[in-house]
Amino acid sequence: MRDRMHPPRMSAPSCIVSPIEQLVIRPHNVPLLPTFHGMESENPYAHIKEFEDVCNTFREGGASIDLMRLKLFSFTLKDKAKIWLNSLRPRSIRTSTDLQAEFLKKFFPTHRTNSLKRQISNFSAKENEKFYECWERYMEVINACPHHGFDTWLLVSYFYDGMSSSMKQLLETMCGGDFMSKNPEEAMDFLSYVAEVSRGWDEPHRREVGKMKSQPNALHAKAGMYTLNEYV
Repeated sequence: MRDRMHPPRMSAPSCIVSPIEQLVIRPHNVPLLPTFHGMESENPYAHIKEFEDVCNTFREGGASIDLMRLKLFSFTLKDKAKIWLNSLRPRSIRTSTDLQAEFLKKFFPTHRTNSLKRQISNFSAKENEKFYECWERYMEVINACPHHGFDTWLLVSYFYDGMSSSMKQLLETMCGGDFMSKNPEEAMDFLSYVAEVSRGWDEPHRREVGKMKSQPNALHAKAGMYTLNEYV
């Protein structure tokens, strides 16, 4: 009776088909892997990119990169993500490509893709936003959804339409008024260039303002009084 009252210890079959090729996993490498918990705030594409970058530093001997990614990916999953992996159909994953496809299907569903695509196509500058700040924010949205499917000319068009009038004036001044004559790739490169140049203009101004704020008020100084900087 005692034996019947306690459930037998069993382990569910893995979803990963063990390849014939063998890989020795070194314990000191596992803590270096990034982790993914399955939270809404996490980006699955960013996780895969970081995971692959780390794997590239582990390559030893003749082990294939696909085998390494297949064997190590499960170590990066925690909490909800680990539960999901263990719920997959046994022996349904044969390659790292299969595993990543299922991973993205689960943690980057269609509604998330559509939301980011709307953010790209409806992008607009914020009030008093600098050109480079606007461009960086736009690129963050694009990089968050690398499978957006938009052609380059559309990406240029969405950003241009969303710029403020002062940004458009700056852009046209920088390129001599021929921005629209550029091909899509040239236009993207030029937008990045203008963002970088405009950042350089802003930095000296910030340093000068910071320097002025750190100086005591000249009038009060003569009277033996000093004004504390509220930003210090």
